[in-house]
Amino acid sequence: MIRIGDFSKLSRVTIKTLRFYDETGLLKPVSVDRFTGYRYYEFDQLPRLHRILALKDLGFSLEEIGRLLESGVSGERVRGRLELRQAEIRQRVREEEERMERVAAWLRQIEQEDTMSKYDVVIKKVEPIKIASVRGVVPTPPEQGGLWQELESYLAMQRVRPVGACFSLYHDEEHKERDWDIEACEPIADNLTPGKVVKVRTLPAVATMACTVHAGPYVTLGEAYDAILKWVDENGYQVTGAGREIYLQETKPAGNQNDPGAVTEIQFPVTKA
Repeated sequence: MIRIGDFSKLSRVTIKTLRFYDETGLLKPVSVDRFTGYRYYEFDQLPRLHRILALKDLGFSLEEIGRLLESGVSGERVRGRLELRQAEIRQRVREEEERMERVAAWLRQIEQEDTMSKYDVVIKKVEPIKIASVRGVVPTPPEQGGLWQELESYLAMQRVRPVGACFSLYHDEEHKERDWDIEACEPIADNLTPGKVVKVRTLPAVATMACTVHAGPYVTLGEAYDAILKWVDENGYQVTGAGREIYLQETKPAGNQNDPGAVTEIQFPVTKA
């Protein structure tokens, strides 16, 4: 038998780590002196220690390592855990590669414009949302007030209160000068009977939603759209559905296109091109 200090030097594993492995049951010493508390090991414990270190290097947790070291564990089970770990590593590599692409896009933007954009775009998951809505074609976005009047009147008549920020859905697949297909939406929680023009439905969850926030008047919203669509293109994404214009802080008075206090979030569902 050899003392823990010598076993530590031989294995290049610290005494503190060996004690921890003992406490967690991963590698118990063959003997512990009841008077001094010294731990003693055998040379034939080195293969088990190396297996622990190898699995730890692959990113397995100590709890997972303990299960894999149990006697009677089949090779098929070990293979399954290794394949799962391989898939996890590949996913992390993809995420890091995408992060590298976003860093490169920031650097290109700074080099081209000699400044940072005032719009930061983030990818987030959006949960399903139940909405009441009125959809119609209007000459231009500032002229969608009629859709909102129809929707708000119906909700008031039915005594249904929105449960979040209202938003517009833009259904046109490309920019248009006139005749925009817009849907005015209010998130609701109550049961609501649809009307002649008011529809009730649940928007599905979106796993990858590109989002940015515009603080300022509606008349300058185009800057935010330019920034987010440029980001989508430069970062290898493509838009897969209707854009959302969420009115986090509405204008005063309502519909005032020049109110600098407005705060609007622009969202686009995207996927990797």
